[in-house]
Amino acid sequence: SGHLMAKFMYDLNPVQAIVADAIGEPGKRTFFLQGQAGRDVVSLVMEKQDVNGLAIALIQLLEELEEKFPDLPPAAKRNLNPRARHPIDPAFRVSQLSVGYDEDEDMVWVIAKAMVLDDNGQLVDPDSGNVPSARFVATRSQVRELCEHALQVVSAGRPNCPLCGRPIDRNGHFCPRSDGHAVPIIF
Repeated sequence: SGHLMAKFMYDLNPVQAIVADAIGEPGKRTFFLQGQAGRDVVSLVMEKQDVNGLAIALIQLLEELEEKFPDLPPAAKRNLNPRARHPIDPAFRVSQLSVGYDEDEDMVWVIAKAMVLDDNGQLVDPDSGNVPSARFVATRSQVRELCEHALQVVSAGRPNCPLCGRPIDRNGHFCPRSDGHAVPIIF
């Protein structure tokens, strides 16, 4: 599906490993999404709630694919357990995420756009041509592992949401007060 002719500053197609993780002390953790392909390791800094949102969006995508394409082999749990490669050297902080599916290749892609501020400190439109972007292309099995690990990492910190005070459970958490703060995820 070559309708997206965008050029990506980082294009890991396909990834050998993709993982969401966090470094630092609870309450002060830095969350990141990291893809690896050969010698290329690309780490993107994200907010905790956006890692959570990405995992939920990808789980929904996997479920929709299984309904839409009943002949697809299930996204097996392979216990890939990819570990992030340290030190974490972030390429950029994420301002926008897109997820999608390549039916011909049976691959899921995640596209992240960088948070770039102009001279006035205003966010540059992530869809403008000069905002760095990264694409990670992964199997459905890799994506399932990514999601399960991401939700564990998100819930491993403080048990209650700092915004709304509700407990964050393993199945994700929709915070009523995070509207307007979350990174948009585009299907």
